[in-house]
Amino acid sequence: MANQKLSEQELQAAFNKLNAETEHKWVIEAGKLSKTFTFKDFRQAFGFMTQCALYAEKKDHHPEWFNVYNKVSVQLMTHDVSGLSLKDFDLAKHMDAVAANCQ
Repeated sequence: MANQKLSEQELQAAFNKLNAETEHKWVIEAGKLSKTFTFKDFRQAFGFMTQCALYAEKKDHHPEWFNVYNKVSVQLMTHDVSGLSLKDFDLAKHMDAVAANCQ
């Protein structure tokens, strides 16, 4: 089920659970799970990206992201299913945990 497109009900449940566990909320825009992380400086932002990249590679699920100095904007979508799957929520949760440890 991790690589299956979520139904609207499954999507809403996963989205609510994800946002219940984090201070800075994720949003869904253009069918993608999106969030911008802000760090103290570039080194911290790049460290976050490095840790997340290693996890993403292990999970074979790669984010769309953009970095400028201390900000990292992320969009997640499972391209294989043309929508959101549990893989996106797993990666989002991991990113939140890494970001919390970078502060």
